Amino acid sequence: MKEEGHPTVYETTITCTCGAVYQTISTVQNLKIGICAGCHPYFTGEQRFIDTAGRVDKFAQRYGSTRVRRAAPKLSDVSA
Repeated sequence: MKEEGHPTVYETTITCTCGAVYQTISTVQNLKIGICAGCHPYFTGEQRFIDTAGRVDKFAQRYGSTRVRRAAPKLSDVSA
């Protein structure tokens, strides 16, 4: 096999925000991740919201109300 065709492989430390540290081999050195198998709700069995700020709240702050506005039907459309 060709030598220059393969990527460089490093011993990597993966660090999660929960504090878990994993040692592995990767083409990237020292990865930092936001969620891992030790703190993910699917694996822990807990139900909790990861996004505490809330996407709906962010949308409401940016664009105003999140309620759907429907126009009232015209009387001419209803009686026809």
